[in-house]
Amino acid sequence: MTAPAAGSTAAGATSEVGPLRTVLLHRPGAELRRLTPRNNDQLLFDGVPWVRRAQEEHDAFAAELTARGVEVLYLDRLLAEVLAVPAARDELVAAAVEDPRLGATLTRTAAAHLAGLSPEDLARALIAGVAHDELPGARGLSYELMGRGDFVVPPLPNLLFTRDSSVWVGDQVAVTSLAMPARHRESTITAAVYAHHPRFAGGEQLYDASLEHLEGGDVLLLGPGVVAVGVGERTTPGGAERLARRVFARGLAHTVLVVPIAQRRATMHLDTVATMVDVDAMVMYPAVADTLVAWTVTAGVGGAGGMADDTTDLVVRGPAPFVEAAAAAMGIDRLRVIDTGLDPVTAEREQWDDGNNTLALAPRLAVAYERNTVTNAALEAAGIEVVRIAGSELGSGRGGPRCMSCPVRRDPL
Repeated sequence: MTAPAAGSTAAGATSEVGPLRTVLLHRPGAELRRLTPRNNDQLLFDGVPWVRRAQEEHDAFAAELTARGVEVLYLDRLLAEVLAVPAARDELVAAAVEDPRLGATLTRTAAAHLAGLSPEDLARALIAGVAHDELPGARGLSYELMGRGDFVVPPLPNLLFTRDSSVWVGDQVAVTSLAMPARHRESTITAAVYAHHPRFAGGEQLYDASLEHLEGGDVLLLGPGVVAVGVGERTTPGGAERLARRVFARGLAHTVLVVPIAQRRATMHLDTVATMVDVDAMVMYPAVADTLVAWTVTAGVGGAGGMADDTTDLVVRGPAPFVEAAAAAMGIDRLRVIDTGLDPVTAEREQWDDGNNTLALAPRLAVAYERNTVTNAALEAAGIEVVRIAGSELGSGRGGPRCMSCPVRRDPL
């Protein structure tokens, strides 16, 4: 099955499975070469990846998308283009050196160094970071006390997972508020791209990094007007509430389902346990299929559309079993859960390897890591065509095809 040819260029998405037209990716680069056994935990990787192989795997992923008519935008290229805009350049340099570790002297030195770089070199420095011995003319007490392997500007290896720092809801983009300190600057980069790149001129931002923690991996567009938000390790109840008020006030959704998930590394986001693969079907980690619940949130009387963003009254009902609440909100008889039939050990292994983290290219067409053989076979038995990609190195940051992609434009269902 091949996604239909591209049509309109307007950005936006109202579902997880509408034919994918444009996607934002980040090809892994020098920032992954900064990972060592000493810092990989702090930088949220479970190992030190083989970078060349990770790049080959990512290139193959992008090639599969392109072959099916999907336009691929690369975040580092968009970033280099917006860094020619003085306002964007000033914002991002300031964000890069806004770090209490540095002290006043080193902050000034680092800012001056970054400000003097070309747009392309500055983009590389913002993503790959600046190490202690890469800063010419540096001085100051903080600099002298740093180790040679320390970073003045830390690298952003998790930028690979473009889903987390932004998500489109309807025709507006939510630039998210990332919970982990190692990822805070990712949102400043995506915010600058959406604010200053001509590709997104005039677009409205639904959310921003100054608000309560909310990550894109926790936001699933179950169908037109229905948004599910996972609450756990990375997204707070306050973030879910804020997003609900805003989508209701702007008429972007009529129902938000708030879904608590375990606060563990293996289940850091809702999309690590469940993703949509058809208009009425999702693949779900068997260990949570019978226990996942949701609170159904709707706007109070007269509260949808036209109200101020953060004052919309909310009505909260529940909890109820997630699949039942989702079906009711979507207006369907039932939400099909693809039963992988896995034994507990295999299920846990394949969930850890992002077996449930699929990227739908169209209804019944999904990209998945090839190594999750049992889950992929179950998807195919349920009528889902699976595009298999390698991910032995890409997966070391605990993210699958959905995590690595931010859909910028999908066709309506």
